[in-house]
Amino acid sequence: MLLGTQRINGNGALEIGGCDTVELARQFGTPLYVLDEDYFRETCRNYRAAFEARYPEVGISFSGKAFMTSAVCRIVGQEGLALDVSSGGELHTGLRAGFPPERILLHGSNKSRAELEMALEAGVGRVGLDHLREVDLLQELAAGRGQRVDVLLRVAPGVQADTHTHIQTWKADTKFGFAIVGGAEKEAVAKELGAPNLRLCGIHCHIGSQILDLEPFREAAEMMVDFAAELRDELGHTVAELDLGGGLGVRYLPEDDPPSLEEYAETVTGAVRGRCEKHGLPLPRLLQEPGRSLVGEAGMTLYTVGVVKELPGVRTYVSVDGGMSDNPRPALYGARYDAIVANKAGEPRERSVAVSGKHCETDTLIADLKAPQIEPGDILAVQTTGAYNYSMASNYNRLPRPAVVLVADGGADLIVERETLDDIVRLDRVPARLQGDWPSRSAAE
Repeated sequence: MLLGTQRINGNGALEIGGCDTVELARQFGTPLYVLDEDYFRETCRNYRAAFEARYPEVGISFSGKAFMTSAVCRIVGQEGLALDVSSGGELHTGLRAGFPPERILLHGSNKSRAELEMALEAGVGRVGLDHLREVDLLQELAAGRGQRVDVLLRVAPGVQADTHTHIQTWKADTKFGFAIVGGAEKEAVAKELGAPNLRLCGIHCHIGSQILDLEPFREAAEMMVDFAAELRDELGHTVAELDLGGGLGVRYLPEDDPPSLEEYAETVTGAVRGRCEKHGLPLPRLLQEPGRSLVGEAGMTLYTVGVVKELPGVRTYVSVDGGMSDNPRPALYGARYDAIVANKAGEPRERSVAVSGKHCETDTLIADLKAPQIEPGDILAVQTTGAYNYSMASNYNRLPRPAVVLVADGGADLIVERETLDDIVRLDRVPARLQGDWPSRSAAE
């Protein structure tokens, strides 16, 4: 499975962005995150084009939690997208990258006072509100600053999306937003409308992630417009903006077949148009917040193979120099990946191996990979790691987090430096009472 600008060059090695991946591994070390700039930009443009061709007023916002670095912020900004952030750290990254604050939307189910104050100080374009306490807190902070803040109300439409339970956010039983049952959501709307320093611009939902079926998106769009009609009829409020979140799936395995962006846009815009016509509602501004479907396939991770352990009649274990510290998704919820032996990309994939990480867990990255003969020193390229790999990386077993390089037109630029061992201990502190000489004992004692 070759994605984006990937190809197999004349030496039989895998290329991405015109760069030989084996050379990238030699130059920058492994594990190494690689981002295909041209493919990322092309997907941003295709996303905009798919919706703008079908709907009069659209806003596409990159969900920064998928892959947040300063360089990534620059790319999405240059492609005309807005930026969706979910924490003070993500907001700080966007602002430090020079992203226009009026094109930033702050989400999060438990935003702190400090995060809301940071958003007000920066002048972000929208703040998504998830609960009544947050309405009160933001009103208090905005009044104290003499500001009026544009807000969205997050609701849970209760549309079931067929994806892993850990990345479902559609349920009424959820920490996210207000369920469209029981009247709590209308209480929240009434409260926001009564807050003099808040301006309710619209309503927002997100039903989950890595969704490969269009039906849940259609249902969610229709339910959200139905809810907008109720707000008009019962509270006299016309929804100006309808934010339907993201969640479209990508190709992790060759057999994955996600809908095209055109099919997705047609489904969503058609549902909104049809339901608005039914209720006699003006078309709201339609907002989308893709993350994985923008950047997932544009990323790969390179590893160096270490131990190859053959258990005759059982399986062959191929151990690499990373694992759950740079990709926790297989351990968290059974995420599956494909990979290519980068220096043998043109050879037949006739063997089945298990790819394991180096951590003190089972740490299986790929349980059953078809591959050529693998030897220590080979470079393994794991596909579709652009979303939720770098952003979820940790220092488990005190491994330094990998570097990130951006590739395009045969050039590679470092956009995140590799952590060093000194970085790992940089914030450690030893109390004075623990200082002093060690007892003279050996490890065996």
